[in-house]
Amino acid sequence: MFSPLSIVLAAVFCAAGGSKLAGAPAMRETAAHLRISPVTDRVVGALELAAVAGLLIGFWAVGLAIAASAGLALLMAGAVLVHRRVHDQLGRYMPALVLGLLAAANVVLLVLA
Repeated sequence: MFSPLSIVLAAVFCAAGGSKLAGAPAMRETAAHLRISPVTDRVVGALELAAVAGLLIGFWAVGLAIAASAGLALLMAGAVLVHRRVHDQLGRYMPALVLGLLAAANVVLLVLA
């Protein structure tokens, strides 16, 4: 099933996950600020890329897209909690919050379709 939101999520998380796996300096700095080990940051990047694959394959297997979107929503909920743990202001974790809400919305849209 075609879902424009799945495409948006796949594009955003492909960039984010790829940057984490590549060890981009900005991602390393953010991980250090959040007190996340480089290994954990790369695991998160791999999970994001796995979700991207699930979203894309989900065009033919909607259940996989639902699972991938739910996984991203949970991953972003964790990101918000990690930002709160280090007492970040809302502006620092707003992207994770918005992306988590978009992933949750995608679950609902895919289930209702």
